[in-house]
Amino acid sequence: QVQLVESGGGSVQAGESLRLSCSASGIIFSIMDMGWYRQASGKQRELVAIITNDGRTNYADSVRGRFTISRDNAKNTLYLQMNSLKPEDTAVYYCNRNPPSSVYWGQGTQVAVSS
Repeated sequence: QVQLVESGGGSVQAGESLRLSCSASGIIFSIMDMGWYRQASGKQRELVAIITNDGRTNYADSVRGRFTISRDNAKNTLYLQMNSLKPEDTAVYYCNRNPPSSVYWGQGTQVAVSS
């Protein structure tokens, strides 16, 4: 049974940082390209960052230079370090493979950034 569990969200002030984690089970994590996605209230889910199975990364223009995606294959865990947070980063953040699979969506973790 595939399970992706996101954690680390919270409520912060603009300019602060958060580190999200995604614990994976039921999949061969190390061979998968993975991604972080987010969905703000009333908007479509969007891709934030991706990391290939060999560690190459790419980012949405809106977060490039502020967010860093990383992975620990030994721990089956995906991370998203978010610095210099802005109110427009407020959303529920999800991890999934890249491209995403409908069966892999978890509950997400809420990030709220106030100005």
